[in-house]
Order: sequence, then structure tokens, then C-alpha cells
Amino acid sequence: MTRSYAKAALTLPEQIGHLRAKGMRVDDEAAAAFWLRHVSYYRLSAYWLYFEHPKEQLGPRFRDGTRFEDVTALYDFDRLLRRLVMRGTEHVEVALRGSWAYQLGQLGGGHAYLNASLYSKRDEFHSSLAKLAAEVGVSRETYIKHYRDRYDDPALPPVWMVAEMMSFGHLSRWYSNLADRSLRNRIAQPLGLPETVLVPLIRHVTDVRNICAHHGRLWNRGFLAPPKLGDKPEALRQSLDQAARQAPAKLYNGLTMIGHVVRTVAPASTWWADIAAHVQTHPTGDLAAMGFPADWQARPLWH
Repeated sequence: MTRSYAKAALTLPEQIGHLRAKGMRVDDEAAAAFWLRHVSYYRLSAYWLYFEHPKEQLGPRFRDGTRFEDVTALYDFDRLLRRLVMRGTEHVEVALRGSWAYQLGQLGGGHAYLNASLYSKRDEFHSSLAKLAAEVGVSRETYIKHYRDRYDDPALPPVWMVAEMMSFGHLSRWYSNLADRSLRNRIAQPLGLPETVLVPLIRHVTDVRNICAHHGRLWNRGFLAPPKLGDKPEALRQSLDQAARQAPAKLYNGLTMIGHVVRTVAPASTWWADIAAHVQTHPTGDLAAMGFPADWQARPLWH
């Protein structure tokens, strides 16, 4: 049986009328129309979902007193949160790129990373290699073009060049596929974590970074690939919510792990203070939906 999508596209006044019919208060129609035009009904729906009654409950869709301004305040909070989180993931990303390139370069020159024997999964290595070759072939980066124009052998640039051009997700696959645990640990050491913790953290940071880059809802997102919680140093262990280890994971533990790396690689950064200050401006005050424990401000790394 064919299942056809039959929902009609609504005009801006119809969208406002639909929200009112479902129980949302819209005091300023012009402001609401502006938001709906420039942000969109569908994107905002991810934020008014928080204000809805459970699906099975009869009656109005939205909780009593829900205003359109409440939705846009939550949207703005999340927008600024994404910017701050991206600052933190930048530190993680840049530190990993630099450490990976340095350690691979120390193995025997700039092209040692192309040695298939370094990797535990050969099929994944060859897949990553093919993807890298395709990216190098079309890259417009000046340094990659310079290499293509000047050199034929090896066909791919040295590790310190490719470390800067490949995507973070691609880099994480090259790193996690290294067979030598001691090598993975040498790469992880400057970031302040053992490789057993850094590898899953990089996967988690990739998810967080992609949400931020695509302007998705972040604040109360549940992550199916939670970070592995670090046990050392003691301040990190005490700052994490050790009871929240299962998926879907909320944002708090990921922020704390990212913050530990930020403090390690950029000790002068104000990132911790900026995140803490912004979190306290949450328009509903529901920090539990972000995974923040009630005593988060008293925990060592947040104190």
C-alpha cells in the first residue's frame, strides 16, 4: 500500500493560526512572521517540541502559558551555545591534527603514514586512502596545489599537509585505525587523555561539531555515541556525571571532556567561564535536560 505525504504548505498567517489553534500564545504577529520567514517553521519546531504535552495526552498541544517568545528565546540560547561549543571543539581538533602529524612524521618521514602495516583494518585504510587521494586531486589549497605541481612521487603530500586539509571525521578514522596502541597514546598524550578515552571522545566531538556546523539543535540532544568518561586526573573524574554513561547521552559530560582538553592545550582560554556563564542564562532553567547535575557548579573543573 502506497503511503503518500499530503500535508499542505502553509502561508505565514496560516502557520501562526495553526500554532494558536494548538495552544501557543502569539502576541506579536509581525515578529512571529519574521521568525517564521527567516528561520522557518520546521527549524523552530525542534524547539517548541520542548513545550509540548506528551503525544498521547488529549487536549491542547502546548503546555499552558507557552508563548512564541519562549520558543525563540530557547532558539537564541542554543544558537549562542553552538558558537561556544565550536570554540571548544576547535581546540580539540587542532591539537589532534598537530599531534597526529608530528608522531606519524617521526616514524620515518612525511610519508610514513602511507604504510599499510600501521593500520589494524586494511580495508578501512584503503578506503581512507582512496578518499584522501580524491580530495588531494581536487583541492584548491595553495600548499596542496604547490605539491601537485612540483612533485610526482609520492603522489600524496606529506602527513603535515594532509593533516590540515582532511575533514575532522576523516582524521578520526585515520587515528583510530592505527594498530599500535603506544603510537595512539603518544598522539593522545598532548591532549591530556589516554587513547582509550580519546578515540571515543573524538567520535563524539565529530558528532557535536557536525550538529554545530549544520546549525542543528544541540542543547538537549541525546547522543548515541557518548564519550568514554575519563578517570584521570581526579578533578576530571569528580567533575563528570559518572552515572550517565549510557546512550543516549546528554551534553554535560561531553562538554566536561572537551573542557578538559581545552584546559590542557589552551590553559589561557576563557572557554570554561564562558560556557558556565552562558548555561546560567538558559531561558527555562532546565539544565537537567542538558545532563547537568544539580551540583555542577561545585564540581572541580566548573568551580
